[in-house]
Amino acid sequence: MLEVNVKGVVFKARGHVNIRATHRSTMEVTRDDYLTPRGDCIVGVSAELSPRDLPGELRSIISSDGSIVVAILCSSGVCDSIVGRGSSKMTLSDDRRMVFRKSGYVGPETVMIHASKAAIDLRRDLVRVLTAGDELTVVLLAFKLESFNFNS
Repeated sequence: MLEVNVKGVVFKARGHVNIRATHRSTMEVTRDDYLTPRGDCIVGVSAELSPRDLPGELRSIISSDGSIVVAILCSSGVCDSIVGRGSSKMTLSDDRRMVFRKSGYVGPETVMIHASKAAIDLRRDLVRVLTAGDELTVVLLAFKLESFNFNS
């Protein structure tokens, strides 16, 4: 039998006229309500949550080795998803920025490493609606395979 412990959260952010989503190694959602054109990894502003705000059980799974983290981003009927890993090195202590990374680098803002996508890899129709300032819904899930028993 395979046991899976899954936890998640849904929160809102919004798009911004300066969203470019051209960064090749990261993607970010921020609590900040502004964005300059230099923020090419940012896909959402005015986020309701930061890594520090994540619920306890979700934090616990994300900050454990072997966990799988999934982010689903939806705006105006257009959705995209990113899959990556958690790590015991994650402190989830940042109170502003939530960063998804293709690399294995971990900082206080990191919620996912070895991500399948960065900002540049997102669907361009999703980026267009975010550039128009539309609301962004973020579903953040984490799970860990607790045990394998192939004899059942």
